[in-house]
Amino acid sequence: MTNEVTDLIDALHNGSMTLEEVAQRFRERSWPGRPTPRPTSYIELATAAISDPEPDQPGSFSEVTTAYDRGQLNRAQYRVLAEAAAEAMRRERGGDTS
Repeated sequence: MTNEVTDLIDALHNGSMTLEEVAQRFRERSWPGRPTPRPTSYIELATAAISDPEPDQPGSFSEVTTAYDRGQLNRAQYRVLAEAAAEAMRRERGGDTS
C-alpha cells in the first residue's frame, strides 16, 4: 500500500528527490495524530502494555520509522526527516517551530 509518505521515501531512496525536497514536503504536510489518547494513569498504562498494538496508520510518522528499520533511510536522513515532521506537528498544534 502506498501513500504520500511512502512515495516520498521511495523518491528519496531512488534518487528522484533530494533529502531537502522530501524534508520540505514533510514540513508542509499534515501528520495524522494518535488514533487513541495517551494513557494518563497507571491502570491505563498497564492495560496498554498488555493490549495488542494498534496497526500503523497509513501516512503517519511510523512509515518513516519502518523505512529506517528496513534500511531505506540512513541515520542522518531519518534525523532530518524526523525534525521536519516535528516542525509540521508543532505548527499544527500552534506551538513554536524553532
